[in-house]
Amino acid sequence: MKFPRVSKNNPIELNLAPMIDVMLVLLVFFVMTTSFTQHQSAQLQVSLPAAQGKPPAISPTLVEVGISQQGEYRINGKKLVDQNPQTLHRAIAKLIEGQIEKNVSVIITADALSTHQSVVTVMDIIGQLGLTHLSITTLPSAEAH
Repeated sequence: MKFPRVSKNNPIELNLAPMIDVMLVLLVFFVMTTSFTQHQSAQLQVSLPAAQGKPPAISPTLVEVGISQQGEYRINGKKLVDQNPQTLHRAIAKLIEGQIEKNVSVIITADALSTHQSVVTVMDIIGQLGLTHLSITTLPSAEAH
């Protein structure tokens, strides 16, 4: 078998394009992962006033809305007369009557197989009533089915 001879007059060509591509990818990676911090001088320095009073102890009203797999609603464990959204709205409004909106927390406990629409309906009604403290009950992933 005869091997072709490399002429000493032709230098070996080195293709730099793949190396440049790798370097650009690394550059983009480092730029994206670098945390950008603001200098302390750019922040507004504020000296807060002192006060002797203590904030009042607020015990928030807790409203738990349960949703079954069939889409039935329960408020604090009590079943509603019907599953009409207006009934749900009236029941929650009656429960929080006279409460400050910031003092009411709502927990939605929905079955994993309940419809998305039933959960969205509850969230919509809570928003209409001006309530902003909302939690959704879940299980840790190890206990999920």
